[in-house]
Amino acid sequence: MAGIFKIVMKIKLDYPDDFHDYFSYRLVLILTCDRLLRQDKEMREYSMLAILVGLAIGIGLPMQTSINSRLRNSVGSPFGASLISFAVGTLFLAIMTLIDVHTLGFSTTLFTSQPVWIWLGGLLGVVYLTGNILLFPKLGSVQTVIMPVLGQILAGLLIDNFGWFDSPQSTLTMTRFLGAILVLAGVIITVAAQGWLEQPHNRITETAEKDTATDTDQSGLGIWRALGVVAGMLSAMQTAVNGHLGRVLGSTVHAAFVSFLVGTLGLIVIVLVLRPQFKLIRPTKTPNPWWVWIGGMIGALYVLGNVYLVPVVGTGLAVVIVLVGLMAGSLMIDQFGWFASKKNPISGVQLMGLLVMIVGVVLIRVF
Repeated sequence: MAGIFKIVMKIKLDYPDDFHDYFSYRLVLILTCDRLLRQDKEMREYSMLAILVGLAIGIGLPMQTSINSRLRNSVGSPFGASLISFAVGTLFLAIMTLIDVHTLGFSTTLFTSQPVWIWLGGLLGVVYLTGNILLFPKLGSVQTVIMPVLGQILAGLLIDNFGWFDSPQSTLTMTRFLGAILVLAGVIITVAAQGWLEQPHNRITETAEKDTATDTDQSGLGIWRALGVVAGMLSAMQTAVNGHLGRVLGSTVHAAFVSFLVGTLGLIVIVLVLRPQFKLIRPTKTPNPWWVWIGGMIGALYVLGNVYLVPVVGTGLAVVIVLVGLMAGSLMIDQFGWFASKKNPISGVQLMGLLVMIVGVVLIRVF
């Protein structure tokens, strides 16, 4: 009823002379309702496109991880591999930016008119990437996935609820919270449940290397878990920051380029400080495959997709949609052994976990 009243009042303001004319009123009402219905249909189609984009870039993320892992073996340094990946992504986005807006620059007034944090998205991405490198030997593969995911979902919902980083505000309801819990539960089922069923006595505190596990006490593990959650929260913040940067620059491609450029400069500083050894080797005695150099392009498309997503669906939903795509992409890589990965057939439990995540996304999106 309130919606109809708003429509009628809008017609009265827009057409004051014709409002009391019965036939004109009916015609205007029909045209106005038709326009609103078409706008609603366009918004639903726009949102569906956003969901498909989120799933696509999420699927691409584990592919980038597999490619960069192979690149790390070829160059002998994780930071060297990250720098190469970021540099390739920056070059790729620079070309796309020149095609889109015909310039790589922007007005210097943005440094004074906009908050400082809009330039930090690339650095947040580097911290997240480096954090995963440091977390894996301390927590193992299972917790290295779960802890950042927990941080991403938590930060995404908080950013949406309070509108931080000028993100579209969406109040946290009990249904949305339940959806987030289902997404996290789905991640845990997909990543860990199969191992628990096969080896019931394995605990989630198991690490990738046994000698690390024996040297690390429970309090130390608690610190590393907390750092994992923080790393995930920084990743969600990067998504929100880059989304706002896209609105400020008026171009999603330009914003993604700036983010990648800042990340590349940050990695250059890290490499100059740590001075890792660069060496191109053939770890498998065969020539390095051509795809070993395209991880940066996939990462660039990931950042570009997130810049597009945030203004459309909000940070929280963008994070969970990408997470569903990430889990689906990981399962496909395991199933088919893409990018020289070891084949590990998908189990029914993992498919169930993916279904639980999808249900969670539906609750967050629809309700």
